[in-house]
Amino acid sequence: MSERRVAGLSAAVIADLVAELSPVWHARRDAELLDRPGRRAVGAGAKYKLVFVDRLLATLVHLRHGVTHDVLACWFQVDRSTITRAVGEIRPLLADRGCRIEGGLRLRTLADVIAHLGATGQTALMDATEVRVRRPSAHRGGRSRFISGESRINAMKALVVTDQRGRPLFCGGVRAGSIADITQARDAGLVDLLADTIDLQILADAGYQGLAAQTYGQVVTPPRKRRGRHLEHLQWLTIRTPAMADNG
Repeated sequence: MSERRVAGLSAAVIADLVAELSPVWHARRDAELLDRPGRRAVGAGAKYKLVFVDRLLATLVHLRHGVTHDVLACWFQVDRSTITRAVGEIRPLLADRGCRIEGGLRLRTLADVIAHLGATGQTALMDATEVRVRRPSAHRGGRSRFISGESRINAMKALVVTDQRGRPLFCGGVRAGSIADITQARDAGLVDLLADTIDLQILADAGYQGLAAQTYGQVVTPPRKRRGRHLEHLQWLTIRTPAMADNG
C-alpha cells in the first residue's frame, strides 16, 4: 500500500488520516455499543476482523478505482459484508473532513442524456457492449435468444452512450444478446428522443446504419461498403470533431 497509485495518497497523508479519523471512529463505535440494550462487559464479544487502517485503505481503494466489495473482501481476506460495513463507516468520516465527491449533473435516463447533449452541443459516441451470462438450462423456453450473433456466446447486451472523450453518459436498455444493435437503440426510444433535438451528432458503427434516415442525420454511421469504392468510407473514418482536432 506504500505505492501511491493504489490508494491515490502518499504514506504520510494516509498516516495523518489514520491519526485524525481513528479516534473519531472508535468514539462512534463505543457510543453505538453503549446504546444497545444488551450491554456486555468491556472487551467481550467478537473481535474486529478488519482494523481501522485496513478499513480506511479499503475505502480509499474503492473510491479511487471503483473496486467491488467482493474483490476487496478477497484482498483483505474477510467477508464481503465486512467490507460493505467498513466503507459505510469510513465514507462519512471522510465526508466530514471535506473529502467528498463533488456534486454535479446526474443523467439517470437516456432522455436526460439526449437533452444534455442537445443543450451543450456535444458530439456523442454510441455502441453496444455484451456481458457474458450463464447458459440457460436446456428446457428453458427462448434459450436461443441469448446467443449473440456476433460473438457466438450467451450474453446480455447493453446500450452505451459516451461523450467524445469516451466518458460514459448512459449504460442501459439491456436486452438479450441476440438482438441487433439498431433494434436495441430503437426499443430504447432513441429515435423518438432525437425527434425533439436539432443538429445533435451521435457517431456509431455500421451496426446502426438506417438510424440516420430516421433521426434526420443526427446518428452518423459509415456509408455502406461498395465494391471498388472506398473513398467515402475513408472520408468518414477521418471525420474529427473540433474538440478532437484541437487535441491533436
